[in-house]
Amino acid sequence: MPNKGLDAQGYIEREGSLGLMPRAFRPVVATARDRVLDVFGARLHSAYLYGSIPRGTARVGRSDLDLLLALREEPTDADRTDAHSLDEALDKEFPQIDGSGTLLVGRAQVLSDLERHDLGWFVACLCTPLLGEDLAEDLPRYRPDSLLARETNGDLALFLARWRERIAEAGDSEEALRPLARYMSRHLVRTGFTLVMPRWNGWTSDLAEMAEAFGAYYPERAAQLREAAALGYEPRGDAAALRSYVDDLGPWLAEEYARVHGMQETAPLGRAFSNRAPRRAVSGFSGLPDEPVLP
Repeated sequence: MPNKGLDAQGYIEREGSLGLMPRAFRPVVATARDRVLDVFGARLHSAYLYGSIPRGTARVGRSDLDLLLALREEPTDADRTDAHSLDEALDKEFPQIDGSGTLLVGRAQVLSDLERHDLGWFVACLCTPLLGEDLAEDLPRYRPDSLLARETNGDLALFLARWRERIAEAGDSEEALRPLARYMSRHLVRTGFTLVMPRWNGWTSDLAEMAEAFGAYYPERAAQLREAAALGYEPRGDAAALRSYVDDLGPWLAEEYARVHGMQETAPLGRAFSNRAPRRAVSGFSGLPDEPVLP
């Protein structure tokens, strides 16, 4: 399916819009918008939605609220505490969402050369403007090429040891394993997709489509990625599946990724598109708080 998610010039089109937001989530977003302004005020440069809500695919009671806030200066510990309190309050108040995750970044970080093809791309292509001046205006257009693939997901190998520890720590607890299944499954599917993205020549955020695109080029691994996509969409505490990620699929995918695209230019161990601040900030696009904080 060539050119999916691209414009006529072959650049990745920005996904999501406020107009696509399901009606059930509009009160959540309206309240979040007001409270972000109340909490961060003049420190806020811009705010964005990302994930299933602005894409129009959110499920009531199953999907979370994903926010990215770009501050005028680098976030402080106090800012992170405020964001955490905001998330807790929104999650408690609105049964429509299954959690809220606010990613804090600094304006300079988004626009830095180091983050140009990771966090910068994430903001420009996967985030929907909610408040303030859109930083995408100061960022380039992006193609689904090998550079973007390397800089967004070329560091999977750095995570595998920590994933093994987290799986072991979770034991047989469904409560502990379920968020790991969601995060790790989505991370692997997205990494598998960006591995083949330049050849597929397109963009999608749909896990099933990502797995199918990957399977067209790696049929011997297609079933594994389809299963990971299913687990990412409907997570359950499957310890055996998670162990297979760190013992088989993950190591193979990291090795193949390095062979095809190379390692991410700067290997970070701190992160944000999950829930912190890059490099590895959003790469899983990771996102981007559909994920727990996993260093």
